[in-house]
Amino acid sequence: MFFLLRKLFQAFFLLIGVALISFILFQYLGDPVANMLPESATQAERLQLRTSLGLNDPMFVQFLNYITRLMHGNFGISYYNQLSVFQLIIERLPATLELVFVSITIALLVGIPLGVWVAISPNKFMRETVQIISLIGVSLPWFLIGVLLIIVFSVWLGWLPSSGRGETVNIGFWSTGLLTATGLKALILPALSLALSMITIIMRLVRTEMLEVMKTEYIKFARARGIKNYRIWFYHALRNALLPVVTVIGLEIGGLIAFAIVIETVFQWPGMGLLLIQSINYVDVPVLSGYLLFIAFIFIVINTIVDLLYYLIDPRMRAQ
Repeated sequence: MFFLLRKLFQAFFLLIGVALISFILFQYLGDPVANMLPESATQAERLQLRTSLGLNDPMFVQFLNYITRLMHGNFGISYYNQLSVFQLIIERLPATLELVFVSITIALLVGIPLGVWVAISPNKFMRETVQIISLIGVSLPWFLIGVLLIIVFSVWLGWLPSSGRGETVNIGFWSTGLLTATGLKALILPALSLALSMITIIMRLVRTEMLEVMKTEYIKFARARGIKNYRIWFYHALRNALLPVVTVIGLEIGGLIAFAIVIETVFQWPGMGLLLIQSINYVDVPVLSGYLLFIAFIFIVINTIVDLLYYLIDPRMRAQ
C-alpha cells in the first residue's frame, strides 16, 4: 500500500513537470492562428481568435489555466480539428495499442525461445550465425525495415497491404482490426517492423542472462540431483533470467507507444503517432501537450506494473 501511494505521489509531480516542460517548449513552435485562418483573414479576425484562445494572456496565466483544466480532466480543444483532445487521443489509442500488443507478442514468442536456444545449443556455427543476423536486425532503423517489408511483401509479392488499418469492428468505444481478415493483413507488416528489433534485444538479453544463471551453484546442484535438462533450462534457469527481460519489455512497451511515430507514418497507420505528426504540422499545441502527458502517464503505469511483477517473479523480493 505504501509502495502504491509513493508511486502516485511521484506520478503527480512528474506529470506536473511534463506539463510545464511541454507548455514552455510548444510556445516556440509557431503561431497556431496562422494555420487556423486563411491568408485573407484581417488583423482584427486574427486578434479576436487569439483572444478567444487565451493566447494574449501572460504565459503564467496560460499555464495556470492549463493546469486547472487538467485537474478537471480537460485536455483542451484541438486548434485544428476543433474537437476534444481527449476524444482525439482515445479514438487513435486502440490502433496504437493493438499494433504495440501484437509486436510485443511476436517479439516474446520468438525472442525468448531463440535466446534460450542460442544459450544452450551445442552447434557453435548456428549460434554465431543467429547472433550475426541479430546484430544486423538491431542496427537497421525502423523506417528502413518498414520500407523493405513494403517493397518485398506489398510491391513485389502483392500479399499484404502497404498502408491503412483495414476493416475494423467496434466493441463499445474500442475499435479493432483483429477480428477481420483485412485488419489482420494490414497489421502484419507494421507489427513485424516494430517486432524485429525487439526480437533481437530480447534474444541477446535472454542468452546473456541464461549463460550467467547456468554457472550458478543451484543449477549445478540441480544437475547433480538428476533433474532433466529441459526442466533446468525452462523452469529454474529461464525463470531467474527473466528479471532483466521484464524491465526491458516494460521500457520497450512505453517506447513503442511513444515512438511508433515512424512506423505509423510509413504505413499510414491511424494511431497516436500519426496524430502527433499531423499536430506538429498544424502547430496544434493542445494535442501535442495532451499527447506528451498521456505518454508520460503510460510510462508511469508500465513502470509500476514492472515493479509489481518483480515481486511475482523473484521470491527474494517477496521474502524481503
